[in-house]
Amino acid sequence: MIKRMIEVPENIEVSELFGQFDSNMKLIEKAFGVNISLREDGIRITGEDISVERAGNVVHMLITMLCDNERIDEQKIMYAISVEQEGGGIDVSKLGSDCVAINIKGQPIKTKTFGQKKYVEAIDKNTIVFGIGPAGTGKTYLAVAKAVTALKRREVSRIILTRPAVEAGEKLGFLPGDLQNKVDPYLRPLYDGMYEMLGGEGFLRYQERGVIEVAPLAYMRGRTLDNAFIILDEAQNTTPEQMKMFLTRIGYGSHAIVTGDITQIDLPGDKKSGLKEAMKILSGIEGIAFCKFTEKDVVRHPLVQEIIKAYAKYDEERERRRVQKK
Repeated sequence: MIKRMIEVPENIEVSELFGQFDSNMKLIEKAFGVNISLREDGIRITGEDISVERAGNVVHMLITMLCDNERIDEQKIMYAISVEQEGGGIDVSKLGSDCVAINIKGQPIKTKTFGQKKYVEAIDKNTIVFGIGPAGTGKTYLAVAKAVTALKRREVSRIILTRPAVEAGEKLGFLPGDLQNKVDPYLRPLYDGMYEMLGGEGFLRYQERGVIEVAPLAYMRGRTLDNAFIILDEAQNTTPEQMKMFLTRIGYGSHAIVTGDITQIDLPGDKKSGLKEAMKILSGIEGIAFCKFTEKDVVRHPLVQEIIKAYAKYDEERERRRVQKK
Protein backbone atom coordinates (compact mmCIF):
# COMPACT_ATOMS: atom_id res chain seq x y z
CA MET A 1 0.00 0.00 0.00
CA ILE A 2 1.24 3.50 -0.85
CA LYS A 3 -0.05 7.00 -0.24
CA ARG A 4 -0.20 9.98 -2.60
CA MET A 5 -1.11 13.55 -1.73
CA ILE A 6 -2.59 15.98 -4.26
CA GLU A 7 -2.79 19.70 -3.51
CA VAL A 8 -6.07 21.43 -4.29
CA PRO A 9 -5.72 24.97 -5.73
CA GLU A 10 -7.36 27.72 -3.64
CA ASN A 11 -9.68 28.74 -6.48
CA ILE A 12 -11.25 25.26 -6.66
CA GLU A 13 -14.43 24.44 -4.80
CA VAL A 14 -13.76 21.09 -3.14
CA SER A 15 -17.48 20.30 -3.11
CA GLU A 16 -17.58 20.65 -6.91
CA LEU A 17 -14.52 18.41 -7.27
CA PHE A 18 -15.82 15.70 -4.97
CA GLY A 19 -19.44 15.93 -6.11
CA GLN A 20 -22.62 15.51 -4.13
CA PHE A 21 -22.06 12.98 -1.32
CA ASP A 22 -18.52 12.49 -2.75
CA SER A 23 -20.05 10.80 -5.82
CA ASN A 24 -17.19 11.83 -8.13
CA MET A 25 -14.50 10.35 -5.90
CA LYS A 26 -16.55 7.19 -5.36
CA LEU A 27 -16.48 6.55 -9.11
CA ILE A 28 -12.68 6.78 -9.07
CA GLU A 29 -12.37 4.66 -5.92
CA LYS A 30 -14.51 1.91 -7.45
CA ALA A 31 -12.65 1.96 -10.77
CA PHE A 32 -9.14 1.67 -9.28
CA GLY A 33 -9.74 0.03 -5.91
CA VAL A 34 -8.28 2.94 -3.94
CA ASN A 35 -9.35 5.08 -1.02
CA ILE A 36 -9.68 8.85 -1.50
CA SER A 37 -10.10 11.25 1.39
CA LEU A 38 -9.82 14.97 2.00
CA ARG A 39 -7.16 16.19 4.43
CA GLU A 40 -6.02 19.64 5.53
CA ASP A 41 -3.00 19.43 3.23
CA GLY A 42 -4.91 18.13 0.22
CA ILE A 43 -6.41 14.95 -1.20
CA ARG A 44 -4.99 11.66 0.02
CA ILE A 45 -5.13 8.56 -2.18
CA THR A 46 -4.11 5.19 -0.77
CA GLY A 47 -3.93 1.80 -2.43
CA GLU A 48 -1.72 -0.31 -4.68
CA ASP A 49 1.12 1.45 -6.52
CA ILE A 50 -0.21 1.58 -10.11
CA SER A 51 -3.82 2.09 -8.98
CA VAL A 52 -2.87 5.12 -6.86
CA GLU A 53 -0.93 6.60 -9.78
CA ARG A 54 -3.82 6.22 -12.21
CA ALA A 55 -6.44 7.45 -9.76
CA GLY A 56 -4.22 10.46 -9.04
CA ASN A 57 -3.95 11.20 -12.75
CA VAL A 58 -7.75 11.25 -13.04
CA VAL A 59 -8.06 13.59 -10.04
CA HIS A 60 -5.44 15.90 -11.60
CA MET A 61 -7.44 15.99 -14.85
CA LEU A 62 -10.60 16.94 -12.96
CA ILE A 63 -8.75 19.72 -11.11
CA THR A 64 -7.41 21.05 -14.42
CA MET A 65 -10.92 21.09 -15.89
CA LEU A 66 -12.23 23.07 -12.93
CA CYS A 67 -9.29 25.49 -13.15
CA ASP A 68 -10.23 26.06 -16.81
CA ASN A 69 -13.85 26.72 -15.76
CA GLU A 70 -14.97 23.44 -17.26
CA ARG A 71 -17.93 21.72 -15.64
CA ILE A 72 -17.25 18.11 -14.66
CA ASP A 73 -19.90 15.43 -14.82
CA GLU A 74 -20.17 11.66 -14.71
CA GLN A 75 -19.49 11.26 -18.44
CA LYS A 76 -16.21 13.18 -18.25
CA ILE A 77 -15.11 11.30 -15.14
CA MET A 78 -15.90 7.89 -16.63
CA TYR A 79 -14.11 8.81 -19.86
CA ALA A 80 -11.01 9.94 -17.96
CA ILE A 81 -11.11 6.68 -16.01
CA SER A 82 -11.38 4.58 -19.19
CA VAL A 83 -8.41 6.41 -20.74
CA GLU A 84 -6.29 5.74 -17.64
CA GLN A 85 -7.36 2.11 -17.48
CA GLU A 86 -6.06 1.64 -21.01
CA GLY A 87 -2.62 2.93 -20.08
CA GLY A 88 -3.13 6.68 -19.91
CA GLY A 89 -0.71 9.06 -21.57
CA ILE A 90 -3.59 11.25 -22.78
CA ASP A 91 -4.81 14.33 -20.92
CA VAL A 92 -8.61 14.35 -21.13
CA SER A 93 -8.74 17.86 -19.66
CA LYS A 94 -7.41 19.24 -22.96
CA LEU A 95 -10.67 18.33 -24.70
CA GLY A 96 -12.25 21.41 -23.10
CA SER A 97 -10.13 23.71 -25.27
CA ASP A 98 -12.08 22.76 -28.41
CA CYS A 99 -15.15 24.82 -29.27
CA VAL A 100 -17.01 23.33 -32.22
CA ALA A 101 -19.89 25.81 -32.26
CA ILE A 102 -22.07 28.08 -30.12
CA ASN A 103 -25.66 27.01 -29.57
CA ILE A 104 -28.76 29.22 -29.48
CA LYS A 105 -28.28 29.79 -25.73
CA GLY A 106 -24.75 31.10 -26.25
CA GLN A 107 -23.18 27.96 -24.79
CA PRO A 108 -20.09 26.43 -26.41
CA ILE A 109 -20.37 22.97 -27.93
CA LYS A 110 -17.17 21.04 -27.29
CA THR A 111 -15.82 17.61 -28.06
CA LYS A 112 -16.10 15.20 -25.15
CA THR A 113 -13.91 12.31 -26.34
CA PHE A 114 -10.82 11.98 -28.49
CA GLY A 115 -12.90 10.08 -31.04
CA GLN A 116 -15.10 13.16 -31.37
CA LYS A 117 -12.03 15.41 -31.54
CA LYS A 118 -10.59 13.41 -34.47
CA TYR A 119 -14.00 13.48 -36.18
CA VAL A 120 -14.24 17.29 -35.99
CA GLU A 121 -10.65 17.67 -37.19
CA ALA A 122 -11.39 15.37 -40.14
CA ILE A 123 -14.43 17.48 -41.08
CA ASP A 124 -12.21 20.58 -41.15
CA LYS A 125 -9.64 18.91 -43.42
CA ASN A 126 -11.69 16.80 -45.84
CA THR A 127 -14.51 17.19 -48.36
CA ILE A 128 -16.29 13.97 -47.41
CA VAL A 129 -16.23 12.45 -43.93
CA PHE A 130 -17.80 9.19 -42.81
CA GLY A 131 -18.70 9.03 -39.11
CA ILE A 132 -19.27 5.37 -38.26
CA GLY A 133 -20.14 4.04 -34.84
CA PRO A 134 -22.78 3.24 -32.25
CA ALA A 135 -25.64 5.43 -31.08
CA GLY A 136 -24.84 8.19 -28.63
CA THR A 137 -21.37 9.04 -29.93
CA GLY A 138 -22.37 12.48 -31.24
CA LYS A 139 -21.94 11.67 -34.94
CA THR A 140 -25.08 13.45 -36.09
CA TYR A 141 -25.07 16.19 -33.46
CA LEU A 142 -21.51 17.32 -34.25
CA ALA A 143 -22.22 17.13 -38.00
CA VAL A 144 -25.17 19.49 -37.55
CA ALA A 145 -23.06 21.82 -35.37
CA LYS A 146 -20.34 22.00 -38.04
CA ALA A 147 -22.94 22.57 -40.78
CA VAL A 148 -24.56 25.50 -38.96
CA THR A 149 -21.15 27.01 -38.17
CA ALA A 150 -20.15 26.79 -41.84
CA LEU A 151 -23.45 28.44 -42.84
CA LYS A 152 -23.03 31.30 -40.37
CA ARG A 153 -19.48 31.88 -41.58
CA ARG A 154 -20.79 31.90 -45.18
CA GLU A 155 -18.51 29.05 -46.11
CA VAL A 156 -21.58 27.41 -47.66
CA SER A 157 -24.86 28.88 -48.88
CA ARG A 158 -27.20 26.12 -47.71
CA ILE A 159 -27.55 22.97 -45.63
CA ILE A 160 -29.15 19.81 -46.93
CA LEU A 161 -30.31 17.10 -44.55
CA THR A 162 -31.22 13.69 -45.89
CA ARG A 163 -31.83 10.19 -44.66
CA PRO A 164 -33.05 6.91 -46.20
CA ALA A 165 -36.64 6.25 -45.15
CA VAL A 166 -36.28 2.50 -45.11
CA GLU A 167 -39.46 1.72 -43.22
CA ALA A 168 -41.57 3.57 -45.80
CA GLY A 169 -39.85 1.96 -48.78
CA GLU A 170 -38.39 5.34 -49.81
CA LYS A 171 -41.65 6.26 -51.61
CA LEU A 172 -43.42 7.53 -48.51
CA GLY A 173 -46.61 7.66 -50.49
CA PHE A 174 -48.95 5.98 -48.03
CA LEU A 175 -48.16 8.37 -45.18
CA PRO A 176 -50.60 11.28 -44.69
CA GLY A 177 -49.66 14.88 -45.40
CA ASP A 178 -47.28 16.61 -47.80
CA LEU A 179 -43.65 15.65 -48.43
CA GLN A 180 -42.45 17.48 -45.30
CA ASN A 181 -44.96 15.64 -43.10
CA LYS A 182 -43.91 12.32 -44.58
CA VAL A 183 -40.20 12.91 -44.08
CA ASP A 184 -40.25 14.54 -40.63
CA PRO A 185 -40.42 11.34 -38.52
CA TYR A 186 -37.28 10.00 -40.16
CA LEU A 187 -35.25 13.18 -39.69
CA ARG A 188 -36.11 13.94 -36.06
CA PRO A 189 -32.50 13.48 -34.82
CA LEU A 190 -31.32 16.05 -37.37
CA TYR A 191 -34.08 18.45 -36.37
CA ASP A 192 -33.14 18.15 -32.70
CA GLY A 193 -29.61 19.31 -33.45
CA MET A 194 -30.85 22.15 -35.62
CA TYR A 195 -33.24 23.40 -32.95
CA GLU A 196 -30.44 23.49 -30.40
CA MET A 197 -28.17 25.40 -32.77
CA LEU A 198 -30.69 27.81 -34.31
CA GLY A 199 -33.82 27.64 -32.16
CA GLY A 200 -37.20 26.57 -33.51
CA GLU A 201 -38.04 29.91 -35.13
CA GLY A 202 -34.58 30.36 -36.61
CA PHE A 203 -34.66 26.90 -38.14
CA LEU A 204 -38.10 27.51 -39.68
CA ARG A 205 -36.97 30.85 -41.16
CA TYR A 206 -33.97 29.23 -42.81
CA GLN A 207 -36.19 26.40 -44.07
CA GLU A 208 -38.79 28.76 -45.53
CA ARG A 209 -36.06 30.63 -47.42
CA GLY A 210 -34.68 27.36 -48.78
CA VAL A 211 -31.37 27.81 -46.96
CA ILE A 212 -31.99 24.58 -45.05
CA GLU A 213 -33.51 21.76 -47.05
CA VAL A 214 -34.82 18.48 -45.69
CA ALA A 215 -35.52 15.67 -48.13
CA PRO A 216 -35.52 11.87 -48.31
CA LEU A 217 -32.52 10.36 -50.03
CA ALA A 218 -34.59 9.29 -53.04
CA TYR A 219 -35.11 12.99 -53.93
CA MET A 220 -31.36 13.60 -54.31
CA ARG A 221 -31.20 11.78 -57.66
CA GLY A 222 -30.37 13.93 -60.67
CA ARG A 223 -29.17 16.95 -58.65
CA THR A 224 -25.79 18.67 -58.39
CA LEU A 225 -25.23 20.24 -54.99
CA ASP A 226 -22.83 23.21 -55.09
CA ASN A 227 -21.77 25.33 -52.07
CA ALA A 228 -23.72 23.12 -49.72
CA PHE A 229 -23.12 21.30 -46.46
CA ILE A 230 -24.83 17.93 -46.88
CA ILE A 231 -25.53 15.46 -44.10
CA LEU A 232 -26.61 11.91 -44.86
CA ASP A 233 -27.80 10.29 -41.64
CA GLU A 234 -28.48 6.57 -40.97
CA ALA A 235 -26.36 5.72 -44.00
CA GLN A 236 -26.14 2.05 -43.02
CA ASN A 237 -29.64 1.76 -44.50
CA THR A 238 -28.62 2.93 -47.96
CA THR A 239 -28.13 0.43 -50.76
CA PRO A 240 -24.83 0.55 -52.70
CA GLU A 241 -26.68 2.23 -55.58
CA GLN A 242 -28.11 4.91 -53.29
CA MET A 243 -24.72 5.58 -51.69
CA LYS A 244 -23.05 5.99 -55.08
CA MET A 245 -25.88 8.26 -56.22
CA PHE A 246 -25.54 10.43 -53.11
CA LEU A 247 -21.75 10.77 -53.24
CA THR A 248 -21.82 11.74 -56.90
CA ARG A 249 -24.23 14.64 -56.20
CA ILE A 250 -21.50 16.67 -54.49
CA GLY A 251 -20.52 19.81 -56.40
CA TYR A 252 -17.94 22.58 -56.03
CA GLY A 253 -17.60 24.22 -52.63
CA SER A 254 -19.57 21.50 -50.91
CA HIS A 255 -18.89 19.29 -47.90
CA ALA A 256 -20.61 16.04 -47.04
CA ILE A 257 -20.86 14.10 -43.82
CA VAL A 258 -22.15 10.54 -43.88
CA THR A 259 -23.11 9.02 -40.54
CA GLY A 260 -24.22 5.52 -39.68
CA ASP A 261 -23.97 2.47 -37.46
CA ILE A 262 -23.18 -0.75 -39.31
CA THR A 263 -24.47 -2.80 -36.38
CA GLN A 264 -28.01 -1.44 -36.91
CA ILE A 265 -28.79 -2.20 -40.53
CA ASP A 266 -32.55 -2.31 -41.21
CA LEU A 267 -32.37 -3.32 -44.86
CA PRO A 268 -34.01 -6.57 -46.02
CA GLY A 269 -31.74 -9.60 -45.72
CA ASP A 270 -30.97 -9.75 -49.44
CA LYS A 271 -29.84 -6.10 -49.60
CA LYS A 272 -26.24 -4.97 -49.08
CA SER A 273 -25.46 -1.86 -47.04
CA GLY A 274 -24.09 1.01 -49.12
CA LEU A 275 -22.16 2.24 -46.10
CA LYS A 276 -20.33 -1.04 -45.59
CA GLU A 277 -19.47 -1.21 -49.28
CA ALA A 278 -18.24 2.42 -49.33
CA MET A 279 -15.87 1.64 -46.47
CA LYS A 280 -14.18 -0.94 -48.69
CA ILE A 281 -14.23 0.97 -51.97
CA LEU A 282 -13.32 4.51 -50.91
CA SER A 283 -10.64 3.86 -48.29
CA GLY A 284 -7.40 5.69 -49.08
CA ILE A 285 -8.85 8.33 -51.43
CA GLU A 286 -7.53 11.80 -50.68
CA GLY A 287 -10.24 14.16 -49.45
CA ILE A 288 -12.31 11.33 -47.96
CA ALA A 289 -11.90 10.41 -44.28
CA PHE A 290 -13.36 7.59 -42.22
CA CYS A 291 -13.80 8.15 -38.48
CA LYS A 292 -14.78 5.13 -36.44
CA PHE A 293 -16.32 5.55 -32.99
CA THR A 294 -16.40 2.93 -30.24
CA GLU A 295 -18.49 2.48 -27.11
CA LYS A 296 -15.94 4.67 -25.28
CA ASP A 297 -17.13 7.63 -27.36
CA VAL A 298 -20.72 7.25 -26.15
CA VAL A 299 -21.73 10.42 -24.31
CA ARG A 300 -25.16 9.27 -23.16
CA HIS A 301 -25.94 7.44 -19.92
CA PRO A 302 -23.07 5.09 -18.86
CA LEU A 303 -25.45 2.13 -19.25
CA VAL A 304 -25.51 2.77 -23.01
CA GLN A 305 -21.83 1.80 -23.18
CA GLU A 306 -22.55 -1.43 -21.32
CA ILE A 307 -25.51 -2.21 -23.58
CA ILE A 308 -23.38 -1.70 -26.70
CA LYS A 309 -20.61 -3.92 -25.33
CA ALA A 310 -23.10 -6.62 -24.35
CA TYR A 311 -24.64 -6.70 -27.83
CA ALA A 312 -21.18 -6.73 -29.47
CA LYS A 313 -20.18 -9.69 -27.30
CA TYR A 314 -23.41 -11.49 -28.16
CA ASP A 315 -22.90 -10.90 -31.90
CA GLU A 316 -19.31 -12.15 -31.72
CA GLU A 317 -20.40 -15.31 -29.92
CA ARG A 318 -23.20 -15.93 -32.42
CA GLU A 319 -20.77 -15.48 -35.34
CA ARG A 320 -18.29 -17.86 -33.70
CA ARG A 321 -20.97 -20.53 -33.39
CA ARG A 322 -22.03 -20.01 -36.99
CA VAL A 323 -18.47 -20.52 -38.21
CA GLN A 324 -18.04 -23.65 -36.08
CA LYS A 325 -21.16 -25.22 -37.59
CA LYS A 326 -19.79 -24.94 -41.12
